Amino acid sequence: MPQTDASEPPDDGAPNRSRQSFLALFPSIVLPMFLAVVDQTIVATALPAIAASLGDVDRLSWVVVSYLVATTIAAPVYGRLGDVFGRRRLMFVALAIFMGASLLCALSQSILMLTIARILQGAGGGGLMTLSQALVGEAIPPRDRARYQGYLAAVAVSSSAFGPVAGGFLTEHFGWPSVFLVNIPIGLAAVAMTMRLPNRQGTGENFRFDTPGLVLFAAFIASTLIMLEQAQQLASGVALMPLVLAVLAVVAVVLLVRRERQAPSPLLPIPLLKHPAIWRCDGLAACHGAMLVSLITFLPLYYRMVHGASAAETGFLLLPMTMGIGVGSLTTGRIVGRTGYTAIFPSVGLTLVAISLLAITFLAPSLKVTSLSWGFGLISIFMGTVMGVVQLTVQLASGREQLGAGAATVQFSRSLGAAVGTALVATVLFATMTHGNPGAGEAFARILQEGPQALDSLGAAEQTAIEGRLQDAFRNAFLCIAGFSFMALALAWSLPIRRL
Repeated sequence: MPQTDASEPPDDGAPNRSRQSFLALFPSIVLPMFLAVVDQTIVATALPAIAASLGDVDRLSWVVVSYLVATTIAAPVYGRLGDVFGRRRLMFVALAIFMGASLLCALSQSILMLTIARILQGAGGGGLMTLSQALVGEAIPPRDRARYQGYLAAVAVSSSAFGPVAGGFLTEHFGWPSVFLVNIPIGLAAVAMTMRLPNRQGTGENFRFDTPGLVLFAAFIASTLIMLEQAQQLASGVALMPLVLAVLAVVAVVLLVRRERQAPSPLLPIPLLKHPAIWRCDGLAACHGAMLVSLITFLPLYYRMVHGASAAETGFLLLPMTMGIGVGSLTTGRIVGRTGYTAIFPSVGLTLVAISLLAITFLAPSLKVTSLSWGFGLISIFMGTVMGVVQLTVQLASGREQLGAGAATVQFSRSLGAAVGTALVATVLFATMTHGNPGAGEAFARILQEGPQALDSLGAAEQTAIEGRLQDAFRNAFLCIAGFSFMALALAWSLPIRRL
């Protein structure tokens, strides 16, 4: 296992120096981290309005998935380039791309245009969290990183809580493009703060970018996600295209692994990914991303289509869940810093999450919307036990020389899991909705635009059938999300590094 800071002899002055280093760094990474977290939650409450405005409700998940695809591809690129050329320089590049793409998102006139703009936005956003986490790991020793995890969790709390409420307010009063335009003034402030970062040089090693690896990686991600989207057509008997894409994905991943083993400067650090703690943590991050982003994406649709909630109301209904994630992260970070124990918290937390998600899946139809909202809020507190421990464990296992690459594997895994998980849940949801009745998508689009009252003009039998199909679709979607939680808890209990 690579040598880490945890093996260094104790130093009585280290806590004070760590605190000074962190407080000097923290103001400059707050806004980039804020943008990285908020851009997922702020868009969530705008999704029904985007679908109503641009159409193509069955492709609504593209708005989320396209961003995640780009961040997945970009994360290891920024991690690798940050190690070589310096992270401050790369942060400016990421912010510039992110702001320019946000403007293009606001100007989009179709789901396809918005999807392309979101890909570009993700190409910038993929570097914000990866570089921020690596900057913290670069300045702070491992044990003290846990102590200051609470500060980072506070950013997650504020941005996650701000996102759905602000997104609902902006969508209802200024239209959905405003949720993208708000990134520009915040991004400009982030540029000003980034200028305060110390201009540390990278390793300066002889580096040649792994372009073939990037192309193969992108081919694997894109073909996998498009395959899942095309799989929605299986209900209509169209199976050729998903099969072709599945073969393409398999070929791409085989060639990618072969390429990365031979490349002098590989995009994906295969030896690092073989470490038992790192690959388990990356798998855990992937499952966690699939759970969280799927819930944030599809709960607004559930609240709108089943309960008739407006954009602003949806923002407040998501608030307990987004705040719960931050509360769980904050509490876990403080306890880890005091006790040194790590893996026990996601192990127990995810066990409770899995049981609770399974229960709420079958109880949802009989619960009031406020009870459902607070139920997901309670679940999310335990979901908040995961990412801080994952980041800390990977940093410990990676060592200082591969800190950026290690942080990038976590961000890459979380984004990949979120993208594939969201696409899979979308496939289950819309395939169930339209099973045996491809024309049903029009009825569901009307419900999304007008709310449940759109069914009032239908006969009693047809209205009951559509309501039943809606409940079946969302039940299957929630079951799929619960499945991610069971995979995550199995990985959490098997982590080999369980304390600092």
